[in-house]
Amino acid sequence: MDLQPLGDGLRNARTTAIVKSEAFEAVRLVVLAGREIAPHQVAGKITLHCLEGRVLLGLSDSTLELSAGQWVYLDGGTRHSVTGIEDSSLLLTILFDP
Repeated sequence: MDLQPLGDGLRNARTTAIVKSEAFEAVRLVVLAGREIAPHQVAGKITLHCLEGRVLLGLSDSTLELSAGQWVYLDGGTRHSVTGIEDSSLLLTILFDP
């Protein structure tokens, strides 16, 4: 899977599932500037690796800014939101407990 920045094609890109199984999911997540993925939680442990752009990761007690090359891990059940500061793409992985 090619995860290089989409550059000029980012504005027209869509979120795309890469792999989905009972134990693991990988998604190229596209978040455009000014758009928000509302607060939610996922049962599995997740990682977000910002491939390009900048986003705000909202947590219950803080906010993190992620930019290209930065990575974060969240325990399963952690409530979070994602807001695009710039047009952005991220690699989202979810590890589900058996």
